[in-house]
Amino acid sequence: MKNSKSIFKNIENIRRANNKNWMDLLRLAYDSNPQKTIKILSKILNKDTSLIKLAKNLTKITKIKN
Repeated sequence: MKNSKSIFKNIENIRRANNKNWMDLLRLAYDSNPQKTIKILSKILNKDTSLIKLAKNLTKITKIKN
């Protein structure tokens, strides 16, 4: 149990750092070419929406035991 908590904390820290890297990249892209950046970002958001729908379907068919 203690080991899994440590692993989750490490994942959280890595994701936090990587999210900052993604935001830095987004800022740079937007400064360079705002129209193209927004076009690509819109495609990413559409895919994210699809992933969210799939995740919701998964939660509906998965029974969670308390």
